[in-house]
Amino acid sequence: MAAREPAEYAAVTEYLFALKTRGAKFGIDRMRALAAEIGHPERAVPCVHVAGTNGKGSVSAMLDAILHAAGWRTGLYTSPHLVRLGERVQVERTILSEQEIVDYVRELRPIADRLGAVDPDDQPSFFEFMTAMAFQQFARKGCEISVIEVGLGGRLDATNIVTPEVSVITSIGMDHCEYLGYKYEEIAAEKAGIIKPGRPVVMGRMPAAAEATIRRIARERGAPLTSVAETFGEDLAAYPETNLEGDYQRWNAATATLAARILGERWRITDAAIQHGLRHVDWPGRWQRVSLGGRLAILDASHNPEGAQVLDSNLQHLFAETHRAPVVITGALGAVRARPLLETIARHASEIHLVVPHQARACSQDELAALIPATFRGRVTRGAVETLFPRPDVCTVGGPEDVIVVTGSIYLLGEV
Repeated sequence: MAAREPAEYAAVTEYLFALKTRGAKFGIDRMRALAAEIGHPERAVPCVHVAGTNGKGSVSAMLDAILHAAGWRTGLYTSPHLVRLGERVQVERTILSEQEIVDYVRELRPIADRLGAVDPDDQPSFFEFMTAMAFQQFARKGCEISVIEVGLGGRLDATNIVTPEVSVITSIGMDHCEYLGYKYEEIAAEKAGIIKPGRPVVMGRMPAAAEATIRRIARERGAPLTSVAETFGEDLAAYPETNLEGDYQRWNAATATLAARILGERWRITDAAIQHGLRHVDWPGRWQRVSLGGRLAILDASHNPEGAQVLDSNLQHLFAETHRAPVVITGALGAVRARPLLETIARHASEIHLVVPHQARACSQDELAALIPATFRGRVTRGAVETLFPRPDVCTVGGPEDVIVVTGSIYLLGEV
C-alpha cells in the first residue's frame, strides 16, 4: 500500500465533511441502494444494534469489551468521534487509519456519484459513507461479530439495514425533537424502529410512556423483550459494576449485561466474560478523570436534557468527595441542549467559563451567557480552548486546589 500523502487525506476529509452541508434526507432507501452496490457487506457479519437517547455509546463499548473478553474478533461502529474520524470504525479497538479512509473513499465515491447522477438527493450522505466503510471494514477484517450504534433515531437511520442478533434501546429522553417528535411516545416509536421481527430486544430504564410504546412495537413484531427495570429492580446495589463512573453507567452495565446474556449460549458468553468486559471498558469522555499538572480534571459529555440530570447527580457526588465547588468549562450545540446544562452547572460551579466548539450549530458565548440563571453569583468568563488549554496537561483557569470539569458537547471534549 502506498504511503498516504497528508494532502490526500485532507482532501478526502474535506469532501466527506462537505457532504454534511447538503442537509439530511431521512429514510434508508439510499443506504440500501449503496449497500447493494457494494455487495451487502452488512450481511457478512452478525451484529448487535444499539439505539437510545443517552447511553448507547457506553453500552456499545461495554458490549464490545464483553464480546472481546469472550474471545470474539469484534467490530465497533459509533458516532461522533472525539478526535480522529477513524475512531468511528474500530476492529479490535484499532481505529480506521487515515490511509484506509482514503482508500475507502476512493472506492466508494464513483459509486456514490453514479447513484446521485440522476437525482442529487440520492447522493449518499457523510453518515452513509461512514456506515458503508464500517460494514466493509468489518467484513474485510474478518470480524466475527460487531456492535453497531445508531446515529440518530432508529427507524430511518442508515444503520437500520441490519438484521441484528439482538436490538438494544438504552434510554428515551428529549433530544433531536425536531426530527423524532416532542413526546416520549413519538421518540420511542422512532427508536423502536430498530426492532426486527422475531429478534430479541433489551430495553433500558425509561419513562413509562416510552416503555409502553416499545413494548407494543416489540409485541407486534414478535420480538421477545427483556427489561432492565424488571430484571434488576430499583436498588442500584443490585446492578452490575463497571469501571466507568456514575450511577447511570451502572444502568448501562445492566443493559449490556442483559444483551450479553441473550447472546450467551450461541456466542459462548459466560458470566466471567461479562464481568471482565464491564471492568475493562475503554470509553473516554464519560465522567473521565484525568490529571492536569497534578489537578483533578473531569471530562464529561452531557449534551442534552437527560444528560444534564445525570450531570447534576455527578456534580453532587463530586462536591461530597472534594468539598469544593468545581470550576466548569462548557459549550453546547443549540439552546435546547444548553439551557438545562447551564441550569445544572449554575447549581454547583464556583465559576463558569464559556467556550464555542468549532461546529456550525454551536451556541455563541452571548447565547450561553443569556441562559445562565440570574441566581448564579460566581464568576462567568468567555474563552477559547486554545487559551484555556495552551499546552498538554496545562489549564489556565482555577487555582492549585480547584477541580476542573469540562462538560457539554462531545465536540468540545474532542478539542480539549
